Amino acid sequence: MLYKQNVVVGVCGGIAAYKALDIVSALKKKDINVDVIMTEHATEFVRPLTFQSISSNAVIVDMFEEPKVWEIQHISLAKKADLILVVPATANIIGKIANGIADDMLSTTIMASKAPVIFAPAMNTNMYENPIVQQNIEKLKSFGYKFIEPDSGRLACGDVGKGKLPDPKYITELVLSQLYVNKDLEGKKVLVTAGSTIAPIDPVRYIGNHSSGKMGYAIAEEARDRGAEVTLITGHAKIEKPQGMNIISVNTNGEMLNAVLENCDSNDIIIKCAAVSDFKVEEYSDLKIKKNSEVLNLKLIQDNDILAELGKRKSENQILVGFAAESNDLIQNATTKLKKKNLDYIIANDITGNDTGFGSDYNRINIISRDGKIKALDKMSKREAAREIFNTIMKRR
Repeated sequence: MLYKQNVVVGVCGGIAAYKALDIVSALKKKDINVDVIMTEHATEFVRPLTFQSISSNAVIVDMFEEPKVWEIQHISLAKKADLILVVPATANIIGKIANGIADDMLSTTIMASKAPVIFAPAMNTNMYENPIVQQNIEKLKSFGYKFIEPDSGRLACGDVGKGKLPDPKYITELVLSQLYVNKDLEGKKVLVTAGSTIAPIDPVRYIGNHSSGKMGYAIAEEARDRGAEVTLITGHAKIEKPQGMNIISVNTNGEMLNAVLENCDSNDIIIKCAAVSDFKVEEYSDLKIKKNSEVLNLKLIQDNDILAELGKRKSENQILVGFAAESNDLIQNATTKLKKKNLDYIIANDITGNDTGFGSDYNRINIISRDGKIKALDKMSKREAAREIFNTIMKRR
């Protein structure tokens, strides 16, 4: 079981109430039980039957309606919940909880529960920025309640500013992170590099590679979900950036080197997954190179070896993990790299396979330890591979 099993979703009366349907659906697809509580005003935007159909549970609105079984429902749900998500969270519900008011089913359930509570505010910009609302939010944060910052943009009322409900995918991702059962990285700081860097030739052209960023992003997400404070340094990637972590975007080998060295000392685990350009052009052209002949000769020189530099700087208590994408002599080449660069682990994968590796959602990896142990894993999703990498690391600790 990867996730805790019970979520209570509280839906308040805002135009964004319909977006909560996507969140309930996404959680159900992860085999998580979802109970929905709607405020009376929320039912003016979305009918309870819609949430009931998606959640496969009766939707509760009225505190005093006849119960289906003999139990005090707000107490039952409060005890049952592993997490409560309030989406969209209005100024009204935030103000109620901040001031100890429990006068409907949702506010009463929240007040009676010891489960983590996440508010996803959505409201008019002026209302969100009102000092009273902001004071209520800060008060609840001081008590341990969590908030998802609203997005900026054009609101339903026509105003432009902060107050939009974030993408349901983003909210779902953060909820799943909170529900993740294994939290063995709590208190740890993890640095991950991902994606590809480029070696510019002129203002238009560059040398790059096929890395999609999927493996590195999966590692960063696994670390986040296991409770770590994650810094992700990412080059070019073909997928959306993960949420809930410090993200630093770079383009070139040099930019990645600087970002890594600025952050490496404060991290307990460093996983260098990025496909960094090994070579750069000796002479970069400030002007676009014209096609004056059929042949263009470029002289390439070796660029920074970031992993080797980390190996030199690694402290006794740090764990340093590298990747070796090889087309031949996989184990031998990876083992040589591990020793040469002072790594604790190296992840070796064969890039010649058609069903795994660059661009694929799957990988087939070998986890090689400093002591020579090899853990060979068959084809699996990159997220599953990330899980196996951390399982191996945490067993050592």
